[in-house]
Amino acid sequence: MRRREFITLLGGAAAAWPIAAYAQQTERVRRIAVLMGLAEDDPETKARLARFRSEIEKLGWSEGHNINIDIRYAPAGETALILAKELIALRPEVIVAHAAQVTGALHKETRTIPVVFVNVSDPIGAGFIASLARPGGNLTGVLHYEVGIVGKWLAMLKEIAPRLTRAALVADPRSPVYTYFVRAGEAAAQPLGIELIPAPVENAADIERAIESFAGVPNGGLFLPPDVVTLTNRDLVLKLAAKYRLPAVYPFRSVVAAGGLMSYGTNQIDMFGQTASYVDRILRGANPADLPVQTPTKYETTLNLKTAKALGLTVPPGVIVAADEVIE
Repeated sequence: MRRREFITLLGGAAAAWPIAAYAQQTERVRRIAVLMGLAEDDPETKARLARFRSEIEKLGWSEGHNINIDIRYAPAGETALILAKELIALRPEVIVAHAAQVTGALHKETRTIPVVFVNVSDPIGAGFIASLARPGGNLTGVLHYEVGIVGKWLAMLKEIAPRLTRAALVADPRSPVYTYFVRAGEAAAQPLGIELIPAPVENAADIERAIESFAGVPNGGLFLPPDVVTLTNRDLVLKLAAKYRLPAVYPFRSVVAAGGLMSYGTNQIDMFGQTASYVDRILRGANPADLPVQTPTKYETTLNLKTAKALGLTVPPGVIVAADEVIE
């Protein structure tokens, strides 16, 4: 080969190297971590993660090709801190955090890795963000419920059970949003002629003791704000509500489909779909500090008439008409 031809060939190859290197870099596998507040075998876990995977794929990310997703499960917040450290050690580029306790664990462990939370109701009060419009740190996400929804839950309970004078707020006191719902509940209950009774629970045994004790006085009902302990133990809650004939209002449609009386809230599976858009934007260079927290725009009411009948309740026609879904 002539010297001039060799130099030309070498120069062409050298020019091609940056292009090849760039192509390789743009196709590198990105790492997403997910920390769930529910058990791996929980049907809700499977449905929510399926929606997230579906939406992230629509945005151009393919698991095993250009992204890896590492998932850990901390049901009812158990082992959340340990698993948060484990995921952070994997050095993901973004973490999806489900529920307030899980988000709190990640917030303690990292102030640099972007975190997209979902199912968190009071991110400002919990200290996760500075404001909804400008979170200001490494966390942003999808707001679960604003404080005004508590009045709606209690009003629904009073409408379907007019004799109700007491409502037990059953939730985990370790949750960063526990006092948020207690304060809102106390303020909303008084004008309705309801005495709000906090019933802190951390496990199944606590739930059984709390509901059994509360049921000893008549004209009571259950108010269950979003909480991973009660959601994880929903079958027990439903069993006890039926046993003691306690009307109850839930934040999740899935609980009513399983036999609960009624719910009012957002579509949890859709919310997991929403998180995918922020994960995508962060992977493409967006700063979570500048991504406003998304707020719910649609709420749905679900009513189980079979459960109402079993509780001896006469459901007002207006309640049936207002429901988005009636289970018979």
